[in-house]
Amino acid sequence: YSYGVLLASAYLLALYYAVRRARRFGLDGNRVLDLGIYIIISALVGAKLLLLIVDFDYFWRQPGELWTLVRSGGVFYGGLVLAFLVGLWYVRKHRLPIWPIADAVAPSIALGHVVGRFGCLLAGCCYGTPTSLPWGITFTDPFAASNVGTPLHVALHPTQMYDAGAEFLILALLLGTERFWRRHAGWTFWVYILLYGISRFAIEFYRGDPRGATMGFSTSQWISMALVPLAAIMMAALWKRGAAPAGEKK
Repeated sequence: YSYGVLLASAYLLALYYAVRRARRFGLDGNRVLDLGIYIIISALVGAKLLLLIVDFDYFWRQPGELWTLVRSGGVFYGGLVLAFLVGLWYVRKHRLPIWPIADAVAPSIALGHVVGRFGCLLAGCCYGTPTSLPWGITFTDPFAASNVGTPLHVALHPTQMYDAGAEFLILALLLGTERFWRRHAGWTFWVYILLYGISRFAIEFYRGDPRGATMGFSTSQWISMALVPLAAIMMAALWKRGAAPAGEKK
């Protein structure tokens, strides 16, 4: 149940931080607040939909397990992609500046992900493969095994913390270097997508939970392989265009 608390905390903290950043950049905080609510709902739905797709065979054989989607967090990439599409629809509908808002929101996604991964750790989900490394983590609670299939009494890679640590470093990098590319609206967002895609691709090799696989790569790795070059292309295009974001309030 700590998972649900931390997941809710992650969304609320990310929303609060996004609104604060938007107002600091001279954007309409109320619009961003409304946008954040749309993003939260679409992120939850998208994450669960991708989980359903990845584990379709399991749910097809055991349709009674579909109710577990209600209490599961789902797959992060599914939430990210659907949230981006819904967010794009919202900003176009209200004629808001797309890339300045994306830049304001991107660090909030990283911040929320850091908090959310601690929920994964406490629930035992998103666990790693067995390891002999000294920082391996051992789960012992039978509920973790029955709930999400966590292996018990064996040291595992703490992939939840690998992901949280990667997100924290990405967050620090975004905030520490943002001033250098502020005139290139959209760069902060696409730098986040680029760095997260690279880190997620690497961390997936240490994941031990079933996540679907095609030609040796997990679903999230295939998505990473699509998003990383897309992010690089968008960064190049935005740099060349040199669009200026909304003025930051001092």
